[in-house]
Amino acid sequence: MSSLPHAAASAAARATVADVAAALGGEVLGDPNLGLDRIASLQSADAHSISFLAQNKLLVQLQASQAGCVILRPEHRELAQQRAATILTPDPYLYYARLTQWWVQRQRALQTAGVHPTAHIGQGVVLHPSARIGAFVVIEDRANIGEGVVVGPHTVVGAGAALGAHTRLAARVSFGEHCRIGARGMIHSGAVIGADGFGFAPQAGAWTRIEQLGAVRLGDDVDIGANTCVDRGALDDTVLEDGVKLDNLIQIAHNVHIGAHTAMAGCVGVAGSARIGKHCTFGGAAMILGHLEIGDHVHISAASVVMSSITKPGQYSGVFPIDDNGAWEKNAATLRHLHTLRARLRALEKKFAS
Repeated sequence: MSSLPHAAASAAARATVADVAAALGGEVLGDPNLGLDRIASLQSADAHSISFLAQNKLLVQLQASQAGCVILRPEHRELAQQRAATILTPDPYLYYARLTQWWVQRQRALQTAGVHPTAHIGQGVVLHPSARIGAFVVIEDRANIGEGVVVGPHTVVGAGAALGAHTRLAARVSFGEHCRIGARGMIHSGAVIGADGFGFAPQAGAWTRIEQLGAVRLGDDVDIGANTCVDRGALDDTVLEDGVKLDNLIQIAHNVHIGAHTAMAGCVGVAGSARIGKHCTFGGAAMILGHLEIGDHVHISAASVVMSSITKPGQYSGVFPIDDNGAWEKNAATLRHLHTLRARLRALEKKFAS
């Protein structure tokens, strides 16, 4: 558990416990007028911090914490007596997530909309007056920038691209021509959306480029991590549906389709034309070969290589041919003893040979 960055603690107006509960719900015990300066971990919190307890194993930290307000489950009601204020809710971790959003939105409401004088705005751009365009941004012709959009410094938005309401592009993002993202998206620094897919036709020992004529379509509430690349499609679009979450340093190749609310950890690679279902998860450095189909609710362990389609929900692991997780664990356990088994087998062979 870690505290929010110091920027999140510098809101112009101090919030109260009552403000938080009015926005997010929950049962308040203690002083509803307690002023809150920041969201913090249990270890670093002070008398004007709000923190949370998500796991019972952290009860020791709670007892030692100086936090003025803590978000707890109803079963911990008795612990509320140790605090100036407490908010009771069935899922403190989810409440904490929503709290961070609310806290940051209060800050952003204080920021001024407008276009920095060094930004370049092309012809025919539709730019909502509430948008905020940073220094040295380039927005090319006919792009559409929605309500409350923030475009960070040195970012490029290609011709005919569209950014949905309240989407944020950090510094140095490249958002390619005719690509689209829905509402409330977040794209972090260094990400490239809409680079050419890796398409070449062999010709007499050389390669002929295939122009990539599709685009990238991102749904609502999509998050793209730093230095992640999502390639445009060759003919049809590359598609990430609503709620997809991509970590840093991920490669999504051309014409991949990722279903709603699927999440991928850092360094995952998805080869071209793979189709991935909804509510899937992929551990760090997992690799998915091209033209495969992965069904809904499939969970791939870190560093696994998916070499064939998976249609049955479940957990799958393995760097050698992927298998049902339970079977793979048994095989992996056997593999660890392979050298000993080999030595025993050789001893038996020598015994019978003599």
